[in-house]
Order: sequence, then structure tokens, then C-alpha cells
Amino acid sequence: MDRMVNDQTPAGVISTRLVSFSADSADPPGLNDYDSFAEGYTAVNENNLVHAYYERPATLALAGDVAGKRILDAGCGAGALIEALRDRGAIVTGIDKSAGMLELARRRLGDDADLQVAELGAPLPFPDDTFDDVTACLVLHYLQDWGPALAEVRRVLKPGGRLIASLNHPFSENLWHRQARLKPDYFATYNYTVEWTAGGQSALLRFWSRPLHAMTDAFTAAGLGISVISEPTFAPDTPRELLPDTADRQGFPGFLFFVLHAS
Repeated sequence: MDRMVNDQTPAGVISTRLVSFSADSADPPGLNDYDSFAEGYTAVNENNLVHAYYERPATLALAGDVAGKRILDAGCGAGALIEALRDRGAIVTGIDKSAGMLELARRRLGDDADLQVAELGAPLPFPDDTFDDVTACLVLHYLQDWGPALAEVRRVLKPGGRLIASLNHPFSENLWHRQARLKPDYFATYNYTVEWTAGGQSALLRFWSRPLHAMTDAFTAAGLGISVISEPTFAPDTPRELLPDTADRQGFPGFLFFVLHAS
């Protein structure tokens, strides 16, 4: 979840309202439909705190020198990370399940950009050992079962290639749900549904929360060795007006980042 906030969220960020909290896996129609609010979501995230000054710079820092590398951005959205990686010399392919988000990415990146409609968790349209790196930013927490997605990532990575992933921090999710007077079991894998509103457009999104050990077990089972687990804070150049009002919120992790190597 990109932003754990309440209905009093100021302009310029995503308003988030918790709708349901459940251990079942049934998906009503219309969930996770980014096409329905692609324009609003992209406009809000272009220069906001969570993406422009937190998640994206943290991912780029973990990626390091990418010049000449072939990278798959899985769940690329409107292409902001692809643009930054290309500026650093990478050759980037982007996939997303949302055709609406890919249309916005093509506007940003140009008609020659390598963008395809594909879903992480389904078979990927690439040969084995294609990519030096795969980035999966704020994507895995949409999946109940990580097994098929990670198996495909491992397949398309070259030996020794990297998966660089970010996702909702389970501690933050647990705290948020407790503040909502729910009784989350940290050690369980459970789902919850939120309504996001951005730029006057709304969508229902379902996320899966799981404990840290379930994440590391899934990576290991897929043949991905953990090199880095990171809990960064906001970028040093974050404009002061974007920072949270209280110092304790600034220091509390919202996302968890991994760098993993294909064995």
C-alpha cells in the first residue's frame, strides 16, 4: 500500500480508507483495477513524498550502477522508474497488467519503449536468462501466493542476476490495523481491502500482508538469495513541506526493500 493515511489526507497524496479486513481470498469484481484511476494515481505520485522522495530513490540507490544492464521493471506503472533507469544507461523492458498505466508510460517514454501487458504471477513472455535485473516495486503485496511470480522472476533472470523488490512493511501494516481497532495476527498471511482516491478518481485495492519470515522463506524457496534487507527513510533532498509533521512518523518504516540474487 503506497500510503497508509486516513480520510483527512491533504491534497497531493493518496487518500486511503480501510474497507475490509479478512483472511479469505475471494476477489469481488473490480478489485485492483488501476485502469479506473490511472490518470489520477499517476498525477499524484509524480512528485509526492512516497514515490518521488522515498520509494523510487531508495530503489535506485539499491540498484547502483546499471549502465548497460538489461532490466525488467515488473509492475512498471506509468514508467517513472523506467525513465530513471534509462537515464542511468540501462536497457529497460516494462510490464504491467494495466493497459491504462502502460498508455501513460508510453506517453512518458516514447513509442519505441519496450512495454507489454503482462502480469507478475502469470507466465512471463520472455526466454530464460534474459535479464540482468528485475525490479518489482510495490507489487508483491498484491499477490496471495508468491511462488509462481518468484519462479518466473528466477527463470528470466540470468545466473547471478538480481531481483530488487519493495513492498509494504509488515510492521507498518500491523500498526495501522491495530490503530483501526482491528486485531491483526502478525504471524498470519491475511488480506485487506482499501479504497484509494487520487485526483478525484477512486479504486478498490486488495493487499496481502505476511510476516517477514514468510517473505524470506518464499525468496529462498524460489532460489533467490538475500543480499540486502533495507529500511531507508526519505531522501535527503526531500522538500521540507512534504515531510510529515512529526519526527516519529519520519523515522517509522513504511516499506521494506530487498536485493536478491539468482542462485
